[in-house]
Amino acid sequence: MDITTDILVIGAGPAGSLAARYAASNDVDVLLIDKKSEIGSPKRCAEGVSLSGLEKVGIVTDKRWVAREVPGVRLVSPDQTSVWLNTDTIELPELGYILERKVFDKHMAMDAARAGAKIMIRTRATSLKRDGDKVIVTAEQLGKEFTITAKIVIAADGPESRVARWAGLDCNTPFNEMESCAQFEMAGLNMENNNCIQIYFGSVAPGGYAWIFPKGEDIANVGLGVLKNRAEKTAYEYLLDFVAQCPETKNAQPVELNIGGDPVGGLIKERAGDNILVVGDAGGFVNPITGGGINNALESGMYAGQVAAKAIKENNYSADYLKEYVKITDEQYGKTFKNYIKAKDYLLSIEDDEEFNKLAHAFNEADIDEVNPKNLIKILLKVSPKALLKLGKLF
Repeated sequence: MDITTDILVIGAGPAGSLAARYAASNDVDVLLIDKKSEIGSPKRCAEGVSLSGLEKVGIVTDKRWVAREVPGVRLVSPDQTSVWLNTDTIELPELGYILERKVFDKHMAMDAARAGAKIMIRTRATSLKRDGDKVIVTAEQLGKEFTITAKIVIAADGPESRVARWAGLDCNTPFNEMESCAQFEMAGLNMENNNCIQIYFGSVAPGGYAWIFPKGEDIANVGLGVLKNRAEKTAYEYLLDFVAQCPETKNAQPVELNIGGDPVGGLIKERAGDNILVVGDAGGFVNPITGGGINNALESGMYAGQVAAKAIKENNYSADYLKEYVKITDEQYGKTFKNYIKAKDYLLSIEDDEEFNKLAHAFNEADIDEVNPKNLIKILLKVSPKALLKLGKLF
C-alpha cells in the first residue's frame, strides 16, 4: 500500500501534531505517523506547560487535559531552605499547568485530524532516501512494509532524531549536553503545598535538579535530571535516593516510571535541509536551564507547518526556501536560548551545596517584587563577589 502525500510528519508528539494541524489547515495533503499504539503513551516529561505558550500557538485550554493549575514555585536548597515564589506575593513570568500528557497529546492529534491530516499509528519509519525533488520513506506497520513518497518531511521523532540524520543533517547532541532523566508518577505524597511546582538543587541531582510537579491532592510527578559527565550513579539511582530522603515523598508509592534523555544544549544548527524540517526535541527546542520543552516544541511545530504548507504551494522544497523556518525560530529563540545557556553555565560553575544554600538564604532576605535578570544578579553578587567574575563572562 504505497502512499503519496505532500507533507509527511514523523512523530505525533506536541510538535508533530501541531505541525500537521497547521499544514493541513492550509489545504495541503498531510500524513502524520507515529510508532506507538497509543499516542501520548508513555509520557516523556514532567508535563509542565505555560498558559501563555498555549495561547500563542492557538490552543484553547480543555479541562480534560489539565491535571493541575500551578500559580507558584518552591525552590529548595540542599539545607532545605525554601524560596516560595507565588503570583499572590510576587510577579512571575508564567502561569502554568500540569498536563495529562496522555490526554493532551491525543487531543493534539485529534485536532490535526479535524484540520484534515491523515493519521497512521503503530507505524514506524525505517529509512529515508531522496528521489529527485521528493523523499521516499520506507515504513512498517504491523509487519507490513510500504513506502511513503512526500515532498516535505517534518522530523518530530525526539532527541537525536534518526529521521534528520537519514536526511544528512547534523543533529547529534554532545554527551555533556544530554541530561539523563528518571521520573515516577506517585500517589500518597505529603506535600506542603500541592499547588506549587517544587525544584530541588544541589548534589541531589548533579548538573540538573530534582522536581515535584503536583497533579492532585497527593499525586505528583517526581523526577530528576542529571548530566552524565557529572553523575556517579544512574538517574534512576539518584531518584530512588531522593524519594527515600525527601519528607514529601518518602511514604508515597510509584505507579509509573519514565526514563529518557533530555537535550539541553540549545537549538541544533541544521533544522532545515532539502525536503526536511526538524521540530521539537529533535531540533533542540528545549529550555537549556529547565529542560522543559512542550511550549517550545509546540511553537516550532506551528512554524514548521506554516512554512511547509507555503513551500508546497510555491512548489519549492529546497533547503534555501525552507531556511525561512530557521530564520523564524532563530528570531524567536536564538538570543533567549543563548542567555539561558549562559545562566546554565553559571549554575554549573557552583562547586558545592553550600553556595546553593547561600543563594537561597540571600533570596529570602532580599526585598524584591519581580523575578527578572537584574534582581537575580543583585542577589548573586550579594552571595559572593566571585560571582561577578563568573557573571562578567556570561552577561
